[in-house]
Amino acid sequence: MTDTAPVQLTQDGPIATLTITRPQALNSLNRATLIAMRDAIGELPERSGVACLIVTGAGDKAFVAGADIAEMSSMSRGDAHSFAELGQATFAALESLAVPVIAAVNGFALGGGCELALACDFIYASSHAKFGQPEVKLGILPGFGGTQRLSRRVGLGMARELIYTGKLIGPEEAQRIGLVNAVVPHAELMTRVQELAKSLLPVGPRAVAAAKRVMNAGADLPLTAAIALEAEAFGRCFETPEQQEGMKAFIEKRSAKFEGR
Repeated sequence: MTDTAPVQLTQDGPIATLTITRPQALNSLNRATLIAMRDAIGELPERSGVACLIVTGAGDKAFVAGADIAEMSSMSRGDAHSFAELGQATFAALESLAVPVIAAVNGFALGGGCELALACDFIYASSHAKFGQPEVKLGILPGFGGTQRLSRRVGLGMARELIYTGKLIGPEEAQRIGLVNAVVPHAELMTRVQELAKSLLPVGPRAVAAAKRVMNAGADLPLTAAIALEAEAFGRCFETPEQQEGMKAFIEKRSAKFEGR
């Protein structure tokens, strides 16, 4: 991608990083940025050896400060519906990636930015981060999945409070309610996220992908149906060379050597 692209996808060994690069607009999400994100996410499965993705924003002020209000202000009902569907499809593609996805929230994560973080598996926040779904203050509601993913992350009552009031919260409060996995000093954010990404590398990639798939699918199912999915996926693992290598390595007291690592 060129330097002027609204996103940049880079790769350092098995760790890829997707950076929203509109710092002059606090990395806000317009249609072009969402399309570029969707295309970059679609490219990832074709890249060799990617085991983890980090998502972050350029600059020191914002992860993603929200959807682009300047672009939204002139939208018709149909335009807005289409824009919401584009954002939802983009974030769904991110959420369904087979590899773990870490949001490195380096500043404002508001509206669409909070929704972007919610589509990631882990959220690490800098001490400068702010979270919120302030759309009601603009006369709209979250449109990129926030009304659904936020309640799944923090519970329905807390999600209602955040969405109905549109209030912003700091990183410590976000961690307290379960929105954020960890809060780290601003200058250490990317180092800590890189450490987390590296800790995910020795594990079985197919096992992680299967666990992620079952957890995502089971979140919308009754418990009995969800654990049935788990049992089926557990059984399928025993048909894979990954399971054979992992258990053989354990018995032989050595590190497993998984394919693709």
